Amino acid sequence: MKLLLDTHLLLWAAGAPKKLSAAARRAIGDPRNTACFSAASLWEIAIKQSLGREDFRVDPGVLRRGLIENGYLEIPVDGEHAVAVGVLPPLHKDPFDRILLAQAVVEGMLLLTSDAQVAQYPGPVRKV
Repeated sequence: MKLLLDTHLLLWAAGAPKKLSAAARRAIGDPRNTACFSAASLWEIAIKQSLGREDFRVDPGVLRRGLIENGYLEIPVDGEHAVAVGVLPPLHKDPFDRILLAQAVVEGMLLLTSDAQVAQYPGPVRKV
């Protein structure tokens, strides 16, 4: 199964794996699963890092290279993903979380998140 990690899980998996829940570590480490990341997460990190956010103190280019070198699959954002955001219920206003969920729906992936609010969406999302 393809697992799309939300931005915080992605940052933790890459730089602070002890912050991941046991369920997240199991899912990511399961050889039957393919861990994926979205270009939207890199965009979010770049924006929030430039704003000085303490929880986004990572170079997105270095992160991307490291993820790819460690077998993560990069998912680009395309027009079909953008259109799919428009049919999501208005449960959450964060545009990055909404595009990640739209990507999971369109691509047939499971979105793993640490955000209880995102996990309330119907569809392929699981809080870990």
